Amino acid sequence: MMTLGIDHEDLVFLHRIDSHFPIAEQVGELKKMQNEGKIRHIGLSQVTVDQIKEAQKYAKIDAIENLYNVGNHQDDDVVDYAADQHMAFLPWFPLDTGKLVGADSPLSAIAKKYGVSEAQIALAWLLKRSPNILPIPGTSSIQHLEDNVAATNVELSDDDFKALSNLNN
Repeated sequence: MMTLGIDHEDLVFLHRIDSHFPIAEQVGELKKMQNEGKIRHIGLSQVTVDQIKEAQKYAKIDAIENLYNVGNHQDDDVVDYAADQHMAFLPWFPLDTGKLVGADSPLSAIAKKYGVSEAQIALAWLLKRSPNILPIPGTSSIQHLEDNVAATNVELSDDDFKALSNLNN
């Protein structure tokens, strides 16, 4: 932190709970750092609802980061639990590493209907899915950044949202 010129991190994620060590020990170390003022908030990555519940016994969990997008939303239960617990949910690969965009995209017809890109539809689906979802898509240019921000203006109909929800792998 000294190299960065900061005295604390705002949010630190425990990436992949290590099955060789008790959750209490792993989360306990983050809680210790929090008590020392080194970190403000604790997050978990690649976890199940049961793992979150176990971690909550040892510290307040503020954010969850799991693989989640319109094409892969097997962690619906995690999103819902995080929302119920007032935790932010950060989906990694919100555009499924680009598989959701392009000429053969399953999102093309709906994107055309709204006059936007497939990426904007994928992000709009995430934003409609739950208010606790905070997508952070990879952005390689100013144009991508502008397109990603514009996704916040896309209001999917309930029917289109349901149709997109059926794309789950």
